Amino acid sequence: MSILDGLTSPAQIRDLSLSKVEELAAEIRDELVSTVAVTGGHLASNLGVVELTLALHRVFNTPRDRIVWDVGHQAYTHKLLTGRRERFCSLRQSDGLSGFPKREESEYDCFDVGHASTSISAALGLACARDILGGSEKVVAVIGDGSLTGGLAFEGLNQAGHLKKDLIVVLNDNEMSISSNVGAISSFLSRKMTSDLFVRFKKETQNLLTHLPGFGRELVNLARRAEDSLKGFLTPGMLFEAFGFDYVGPIDGHNLAELEETLQNVSRLKGPSLVHVITRKGKGYVPAEANPSLFHGVGPFDAETGEVHKKAAAAPSYTSIFGRTLVDMAEEDPRVIAITAAMIEGTGLQDFAKRFPERFYDVGIAEQHAVTFAAGLACHGQRPVVAIYSTFLQRAYDNVVHDVCLQNLPVTFAMDRGGLVGADGPTHHGVFDYSYLRHIPNLTFMVPRDEVQLRRALATAMAQDGPFAFRYPRGESQGLELPEKITPAPIGQGEKLREGKDGVFFAIGTMVGEALAAAQALAEEGVDMAVVDACFLKPLDRTLLMAEAQRTGFVVTCEENVLQGGFGSAVLELFEETAVDARVLRVGLPDAFVDQGTQQELRARHAINSEGIAERVRAALGRPPQSAAG
Repeated sequence: MSILDGLTSPAQIRDLSLSKVEELAAEIRDELVSTVAVTGGHLASNLGVVELTLALHRVFNTPRDRIVWDVGHQAYTHKLLTGRRERFCSLRQSDGLSGFPKREESEYDCFDVGHASTSISAALGLACARDILGGSEKVVAVIGDGSLTGGLAFEGLNQAGHLKKDLIVVLNDNEMSISSNVGAISSFLSRKMTSDLFVRFKKETQNLLTHLPGFGRELVNLARRAEDSLKGFLTPGMLFEAFGFDYVGPIDGHNLAELEETLQNVSRLKGPSLVHVITRKGKGYVPAEANPSLFHGVGPFDAETGEVHKKAAAAPSYTSIFGRTLVDMAEEDPRVIAITAAMIEGTGLQDFAKRFPERFYDVGIAEQHAVTFAAGLACHGQRPVVAIYSTFLQRAYDNVVHDVCLQNLPVTFAMDRGGLVGADGPTHHGVFDYSYLRHIPNLTFMVPRDEVQLRRALATAMAQDGPFAFRYPRGESQGLELPEKITPAPIGQGEKLREGKDGVFFAIGTMVGEALAAAQALAEEGVDMAVVDACFLKPLDRTLLMAEAQRTGFVVTCEENVLQGGFGSAVLELFEETAVDARVLRVGLPDAFVDQGTQQELRARHAINSEGIAERVRAALGRPPQSAAG
């Protein structure tokens, strides 16, 4: 039996010999590759932190000691060590293990995550609560170098350094390259400079020098400058020392002995400390080491070859169509600038970056900065397009309001992953953007139903002189032929796609296709429903929507967004304002966070697919369900 097979808690690995732990690390890597090959997930980053995770759980007494993971892209080994091995095959599946730490899943998960740069602030909160309650447990935040580009991480560092709480931050650096000599010297110095003997010697020497008559205090300051100069020469620690942290590192993140010795030493220090660990993405799996970007968030693949499974003759993704269209726009207009927040491939901007490097900006995981940066560009005559996942644009809400819309600046927000995204679950579903954007003055919001309309949305945005937003879903497009010439859409004009006398579907975005399919199914039962694509969430086509509502007297709104404050709410507000007398049935997502699963599973579960919409109409009209009718 393998070592991993018998593990049910981290306590079991604390008595293992170092050689046995290294065997366990190899077993874990095999498990990660074989599982993610089936389920998909974040592989490269997890392979890079196997030894670090083992060292953390061997040195610290979890779950009493708290480990807060940033984003959670690197927490798979943590899940395997904390009693979830039997369920690991359900990773990111419907009703299975989350791809991120989740408090309801395990006592070892002390903070839910999914977005970046939160770990230091959350860990500081845990440390302050510990001190209020008189506890003594250790609190450790594990943050990647990518997450450190987010401003929230520096806000946490600033406050932690000011409060001087006992807090350990582990910086998992998988991008920085250092030479072996510098790394070895720095690792040696860091481990020795945190040992009990050295810390006592430093404190006693400082105390002695301070009390010397005459030049004692000047000697202390000189010694401090000498130590800082040495650290600054060998390491990037000066930045963290300026925040009030004791800096340790860089440490080889794949050397268990070094990791454990360093963490043991740091655990005895008082005040905030930062341990800088160098790891390699994809460590131990050749395909992931060779292409860590591909295996950052990867779908199912062949574990032997690393070849990702692809559907035959798949239509291009909405993301790729957006990227190609933006390149076309930039060819014609030198003012077009693309901005993304650490999601070049995810937002389809890799070709733009190669074609127009001087007009492309990846600002890191800094959505707030991306939006205000775009506002500055727009102030000077440029036409910036901010390509960000819908769920991540939430982080820049204030900047959208105050820096873009208040000034009525021509910034375009291209929101990828609009609607339900699938296996990444509640932290990544883009189901709130209708509600958090449509009420902002000056903003135009278009929601294309297919790839042809997606290209048109971008052309429409470029033709406007104010803020413009549009969202599009994750996944394959419909495979439609794309006309070469793109004409802007008339602002606020919807489109009637199907006639009907018994009622009308007002649908938007992905729900237009579902509404058309529902109307076809109902027509076979004698229910004649019209279908209108609203096209714009803001402004609504008031003339068309009011006329159809008054003509039929029965309106069904369909949206892939939460119902509160969404498209259906906008229609109700319009009818209240204009005294339209019509029965309204709203179809959308409930007042709850939607769990993980495939997009198809989730749409069916929440009855926003064509079958669910048709059943809702049957119920509203007093007709028997289809199953009963059959």
